Amino acid sequence: MTDVILVLTTAPEDEAETIARTLVEERLAACANVHAPMTSLYWWKGKIERDTESQLVIKTTRDRLESLAARLTELHPYELPELLVVPISWGSEGYLEWVNASTR
Repeated sequence: MTDVILVLTTAPEDEAETIARTLVEERLAACANVHAPMTSLYWWKGKIERDTESQLVIKTTRDRLESLAARLTELHPYELPELLVVPISWGSEGYLEWVNASTR
């Protein structure tokens, strides 16, 4: 197990890159990938919603998670933004070191 984690979220297509850039600029993330727009279908307040969103895959460390989560919540337009954490069991030593150094 490493200190590096992936944080997954979705955001409106027109706001995803701004959120990603802010998290990287503030060193809460080493990198954030903004994936191509996708169609999301989900339950919200008793009905099925449909939106166009982009998924963000954010590389950070466990130490930065609490600050990243708070900032993501501030930046995000949704009442309840997706925030899922995926632990990394292994990665190349150089890449893991880069993530750690980039988030200090």
